[in-house]
Amino acid sequence: MERTYVMIKPDGVARGLMGEIISRIEKKGLKIAAMKLAVMEESKAKEHYAEHAARPFFPGLVSFITSAPSLSLVVEGRDSIKIMRAINGATKPAEAAPGTIRGDFAMDTGRNIVHASDSLEAAEREIKIHFGNDKILEYKRSEDAYLYE
Repeated sequence: MERTYVMIKPDGVARGLMGEIISRIEKKGLKIAAMKLAVMEESKAKEHYAEHAARPFFPGLVSFITSAPSLSLVVEGRDSIKIMRAINGATKPAEAAPGTIRGDFAMDTGRNIVHASDSLEAAEREIKIHFGNDKILEYKRSEDAYLYE
């Protein structure tokens, strides 16, 4: 099964949306294999968002993401990367469809509630940054037989 990294950002945690977001992930049929609530260290934030380091919004992004707790998750399932990106909705909330997390809850690109890896390479890199050598759980769910052929 494919794994992806998902983060409920500080705005999502502060607004009490963790349960709603986790519920959407699980109701879709994806499995949570790891979860960690923490205030992200600045070094991890800079590594996570390294591709944006030269952009003018980078310092504010790092400041925001390290300002309060965020919830990091490893989510798995067939096509989990593509599915999580669809569940999250477009990065710009004004372009996010109703029924997506950002379409339902976000108002501003800088406070868009969630992050999900955009590729297998990014997922592997982000999982390593946020979970290191921590164990990713392997377990079976009874409904797996009803999700996939």
